[in-house]
Amino acid sequence: MASKLIRIASYEAQNQLELSLRQAFDILQSKLRPPFSLAIPSPQEYTQLNQAILYGVLIEPHFAKSHIKHLHAIVIDGYKLFLSLLVGIVNELYMKLVDSVKEQLIWVTKEMIDVSAVGIDSLLVCLLRQIVGGDFSDENLWLCFELVSLCLSKWDCLIEEKPVVLTSALYTFLRLLADHCRVFSNPKLEMLRRLEIEFCVKMLRGQFHLCLKIGRDLVRLLQDLFHVPEFKSIWKDLVLNPSEFRTAEYSDVSQLYCTRTSSRYFLLRITPEMETQLRFLLTHVMLGSQRRYQIWFEKKFLLGPERESRIVDIVRFICCAHHPSNEILQSNVIPRWAVIGWLLTCCKKKYIEANGRLALFYDWLFFNEKVDNIMNIEPAMLLMVCSLPKYINFTHSLLEFLLLLVDNYDLDRKNVIAGGVSSAFNALVQRGVVHSLDVLIHCNALSPPIRERLQNLLLNDQCKVPRDLLPIDLPSHFTPALSLPDVPSTGNPTTSANEQLTCEGEAGLSTRPVVASVPVLDDSVNTSTLQVVAVESEVDAIESVVENIGEIIKESYTRGLQTLEAILLSIVNQCNHGKTSCSISSQDLLSKIAKEFESNGYQLFTSLGSLADIVECDDEIGSATAIITRSFIFSQNETIQEMLLVWVRNGFPVGARLLSYASRVANEVHAAGCFGNSDAEAEVSLSRMPLLAYHLDGYFTFLKKRQGDSSKTFVSVSEMDEKVIANLVKSAFTAYKHFLLSSRAILHKEADTSPSKLLFSDLKDCSDWKRIRTKDLFRNIFCHLSDLSLCEEDIIRLLVEKMDYANLTEMQFEVGMGKFSLFGDSPKLVFRLIKNSLNWNPVEQHKLWGLIRSELSVSKIQVEKIIVEFFSSGEMDRNLSAIAVGGFLTLCSCRAPTPDLVGTIMSLPNNFFEDFTAAALATWAASNASMLFDSLTKFAEKLKSKSTCSTILNSTEIEINQSAIFWLLNYFNAEGMNVSDMLSNFKPNALWKLNMQARDEAADLKVVQHIYLQSLLPWKYGQRWLMLKSSYEDY
Repeated sequence: MASKLIRIASYEAQNQLELSLRQAFDILQSKLRPPFSLAIPSPQEYTQLNQAILYGVLIEPHFAKSHIKHLHAIVIDGYKLFLSLLVGIVNELYMKLVDSVKEQLIWVTKEMIDVSAVGIDSLLVCLLRQIVGGDFSDENLWLCFELVSLCLSKWDCLIEEKPVVLTSALYTFLRLLADHCRVFSNPKLEMLRRLEIEFCVKMLRGQFHLCLKIGRDLVRLLQDLFHVPEFKSIWKDLVLNPSEFRTAEYSDVSQLYCTRTSSRYFLLRITPEMETQLRFLLTHVMLGSQRRYQIWFEKKFLLGPERESRIVDIVRFICCAHHPSNEILQSNVIPRWAVIGWLLTCCKKKYIEANGRLALFYDWLFFNEKVDNIMNIEPAMLLMVCSLPKYINFTHSLLEFLLLLVDNYDLDRKNVIAGGVSSAFNALVQRGVVHSLDVLIHCNALSPPIRERLQNLLLNDQCKVPRDLLPIDLPSHFTPALSLPDVPSTGNPTTSANEQLTCEGEAGLSTRPVVASVPVLDDSVNTSTLQVVAVESEVDAIESVVENIGEIIKESYTRGLQTLEAILLSIVNQCNHGKTSCSISSQDLLSKIAKEFESNGYQLFTSLGSLADIVECDDEIGSATAIITRSFIFSQNETIQEMLLVWVRNGFPVGARLLSYASRVANEVHAAGCFGNSDAEAEVSLSRMPLLAYHLDGYFTFLKKRQGDSSKTFVSVSEMDEKVIANLVKSAFTAYKHFLLSSRAILHKEADTSPSKLLFSDLKDCSDWKRIRTKDLFRNIFCHLSDLSLCEEDIIRLLVEKMDYANLTEMQFEVGMGKFSLFGDSPKLVFRLIKNSLNWNPVEQHKLWGLIRSELSVSKIQVEKIIVEFFSSGEMDRNLSAIAVGGFLTLCSCRAPTPDLVGTIMSLPNNFFEDFTAAALATWAASNASMLFDSLTKFAEKLKSKSTCSTILNSTEIEINQSAIFWLLNYFNAEGMNVSDMLSNFKPNALWKLNMQARDEAADLKVVQHIYLQSLLPWKYGQRWLMLKSSYEDY
C-alpha cells in the first residue's frame, strides 16, 4: 500500500515510524470521527490513539480540526507523547514528506504552540534545523518563510512560554540573512528578506536580554550583516551606545566577547542528515581512507550555487559541538583538524574562505580558561602544526590570518583579543596539545615577519596561565582526595565534561573495573603537583574551593569530580567533629556546584531515561551525581541531604536516582552471591559488576579518610565478609528511606503524603528507565523496604503492570521459596488489596492472583479470615469478582484442608458463587481426602459441643453451605456409605439420628436430602432439630 505520508521508492524499505502511525490509523479509523468515545484509554491505547490522530491530522487536512479536538479531549500528558511523535517525523522523515503533509505539519505546530504543549520548543528547533543554508529551492524557501511567519504571528505566546526558543530562531535567521542578502536576482527572496529582517530587528531591539544568551557568536553573525541598513544602526549601538538596548546587564560589547556560545546553536545550521554523516566521518573513518568519503560528502552537501556557505557552519560545528573521546583521539581515526583543513581547501570564494577561518579561530580571540573549552581551539593549533613542513603555505596563511585578527578585529579592544590569543597558546602548551611553541616560533620555513609578530604577541602576554588549583586547606588525612593528576603531555587534550561522560572509564574517580582487589585511591593521583592555599578556617576553605570548582572542571573533568568528593567529605568531617557546618549554606553549595557542572555540559540528577539509548554512558558510576549519591549513602549527612531536597524542589528525580543506585548495588551483590564463590569466580563476576566495585572503592576510601588514614591500601575481594557487603546494601536502602522521610516532612507536610506514596512515585520513574530491570527493582523493594511496600495497592499494581509473564513467573518462584514477601501476614490488608483489585483489568488481576497463590500457599497467614471477609462482604458483581473467586479456589487447592479452613468453607453463604464450596471440597477429596475428613469430623465435633474457641465459629448461629451438603451426600452415596449415619454427626442432638434411622429404609435418598437441607439451613444450636423431625413426618 502506497504511503500517503512520505515519498518512498519501490526498492526502499518501509520506515518503521511511518508504518506504526499508518497501522494505528487503519485500526482506529472508525473511532476518529465524532461522536468520540468517553472511555479512558489504557496507556497502550493512549499511545495508539495519539499515533492515529497525528496520522489523520497530516493526511486528512479536511478533518484536521476534528482530529485536534479529539486530541484535546483525550490528552493526559500535556501533549508530550504527541509532540515526541512530531519530533520523530521531523527528524526522520521531513525530507521525504509530501508537500501537503509539510503544510499540515506547520499547521499542527501552530496548534501546539497555542496550547503550550510540552516539548514545543524541541519541535521548533527541529524544524529550524531542516532549513538548509545556501539552498534557494522553492521548498526550502517555503519552510523558511513559514517558520519566520510563525515566529512573528505567535510572538506573544512564545515570549511568555518559550522565550529561549526565539534565540534559536534569531541565530538561524541571522545566519540565513547573510546568504539571502547576497542574492538579489531571485524575486521570491524579497518578501522573505523583509520578514527575516523584521523578526531579527524585533528580537534585537525588544528582547536584547534574550539575545545575550547566544554569546559571542551573535557578534560574528551581525558583522556579516553590517552592509544591511537595518543592522548597521544596530551594530553602531552595540559598540558605541549599549544603553540603547535598555538592558541593565549589558554595558559593552566585550561582555558578549567573553560569553561562550553554547554548542546547541551550532547544531541549528547543520541538518540532522549532515550531522550524522559528519559524526560518522569523525568517529569511524581511518586516516588515509577518507578520500572517497570526502568526495561523497562534497557532492552531497557542498556542490552547487551558494552551498559553499555551509562550510562556515560545518567548521564551527566541528570545533565547538563535536568533541571526540580520548579513545578516538588516541586511535587512527581521521582527526578534526584534517577534516577542517580539507573543508577550507574546498572554498572557492574568498569571503567564504575568510569566514571559514574566522569560524576556526573565533574562540581564540576571547579565550578564557574559566569559560572556554580547550577542545574548541585544539583543531586550529593542530592544523597549523601538522601542516608543517609539507603544507607550509597553509600554515603560513592561517597564522597570518590569526595575527591580522589580533591587530584589526576590534581596535578599541585590541588588548582583550591579544590576551585571549596569548592565553589560548599558553593553554594549548600547558594541556599538552603541543609540547612547545618553538615548532612555530623557530620554524625557518615561516617568514621572519610572521615569526617576529608571533613572538612579540607571546612576550607581551597580559593573561597569565592559571596554576593548578587546590584552594582548600584540609587536615592532612584529607589531602589525597583533592590530589590532582599531572596533565599528560601525550598530545591528546582532556575531553570536555560532556564527552567524558560518554567515554566509559574516563569520567570519574576510581571508575576502572575492580577485579581482584579494591584500590583505595586512584593511581593517577600525583600529590607532588599540588599547591595548597592557606585559609583561615575549614568553612572558608570549602567555600573557597566551591568558588573555584568551575575553573577546575573546565581544566579537567576528572579533577572536578575529585574536588567535589573532597568538598562532600570535608562537610561530613565537620559534622562528625561537631563543628559549625551550619554556616555553609546548602542552597549556595548546590547553586554553585550545579551551575558549574551544567555550564560544562553535565546536568546533575537528570533522569536515567534520557540516557537510555546511550550505551556507553553510565551516569551511576564516576559521575558527579554518583559521587553525591555515594557520599550521602555513606554519611547520611544533613547538609548533603538538604542539597538533595533542593534538587527535589526543582523537579529533579533525586529519590528515583537514589533508589536506582541502591537497587543496582543490591542486584550486583545478589548476582555475586555475596562473594560466596572462589577467587577466580569472584574476579570474573566483579568485572561485570562495575557499580558494586565503584561503591566498595568509595566505601573503603571514605572509611579510611574518616579514620585519618591516607595510606594507599588494597583490600582483597576474597577477604571481604558477607556481613560487610550485606550491611552496605542495607545502608544504601536505609539512606534512601531516611531521604524519603525527610522529603515527606519538609516538602510534603501539607499534602499528608505517606512514605509509601513517595516510594511509589520513585518506583514509577525507575520502572520507565530502560536501564533498570523491573523484576530486580521490585525484588529489592520488597526485600529491603518491606515496611513501605508490603500489600501496598499502588506498588503491587505497578508491579503487575510493568512485569512480563516470564519475569513474573521467576518472581513467583522466589516468593514461593520464601526469599521475600509481597503481601505480609495481615489478613485485613490482603483482603483490602483483593477487594480493590476487582476494578483492575483482567490481565492485571490474573497476574496478581499468580503472586497471591505463590505466597499464601506457603505462608502462615490465616487464609480463612480473608475468605470469610470476601464472601461475606455483601453484594458483589459476579463478573467483576469472577477472577478473584477463581483465585481463591486455586489457593484453597494449594492449602492443606485444616479444620479452620474447612470449617470456613463449610460455613460460607449460599448467595454468591454457590458451587465454590463444593468445588473446594472436591479438590481436597482428590488430593488429601484423609485430612479433609479428619477436619470435617473436628468441625462436626465443634458443632456438637457448641465450641466457640475457633476463630471461625464464633457466633451462636451457623449456616452450613448448601452446595457442601449436596456434595457430601453425593460423595457418601457414591462411596456406598450410610448417608444418615454420616449426616447425623452435623446435629447436636442424638434423637435426630434415631428418627433418621427409623425412616431410612422407607424413604428415598432424594427425599431425605430435600427434608434435611430444608431444616439444616439455617441451623441454630438446640432449636432446629425438632423442626427436622416434624418436617420429615409430615412429608
